[in-house]
Amino acid sequence: MKVLIVEDEDKIASFIVKGLSAVGYETERVATGGEAIERAPGADVMVLDLGLPDLDGIEVLRRIRARDLEPQVIVLTARAELGDRVQGLELGADDYLVKPFAFEELLARIRARVRTIEQVERRHLRADAISMDLLERTVSVDGRRVELSARQFELLEVLLRSGGAVLTREQLLEQVWGLSFDPGTNVVDVYIGYLRKKIGAERIETIRNRGYRLTVDRAGSAEDPTARADVPS
Repeated sequence: MKVLIVEDEDKIASFIVKGLSAVGYETERVATGGEAIERAPGADVMVLDLGLPDLDGIEVLRRIRARDLEPQVIVLTARAELGDRVQGLELGADDYLVKPFAFEELLARIRARVRTIEQVERRHLRADAISMDLLERTVSVDGRRVELSARQFELLEVLLRSGGAVLTREQLLEQVWGLSFDPGTNVVDVYIGYLRKKIGAERIETIRNRGYRLTVDRAGSAEDPTARADVPS
């Protein structure tokens, strides 16, 4: 997990960076709103000061959310007025901490944001343009909702979890249909055909005399702990 600290006061920034690094977080510090917007896509959590030299932090937050960037944002500021807090939260801040602050409280809030990220990751499987929500049992491809039957959903889930590895017909029969032997049916091939029509034929490759694989550059399992960087608890 990477924490981006957006703070123009060197002493405060150094204090936060040292503290987070000491407990194992990857950190990056920037001092301007422009840099914050540029670096936001690579951050999991952003600690955002509002009093920046080039852009107000509220404007930075507005632009980040307008671009559909999804770091968890903790606003850190000397502005204690209710109106400022409400505005920040309405624009997409996930938490709000007023200066002066205790590092332990900031750390607790960052850990809470990390837990939120982990919950979302466990709920979703993604590979390139394919996204699967395991809780809602929905699938989208290239941002477009795709309707799958229950069995088609299970087959795609197994392919996504494989990370692009080749799966034999026997493996698919066992994992999707619960069959420990091949009864001589072509059901796997039929359902692969259904999936190809719905997600794109080019996304499932036939490996001759072996089986099938999802042709993606990157596939992530919602349950694979190695798919994410270790984070402190």
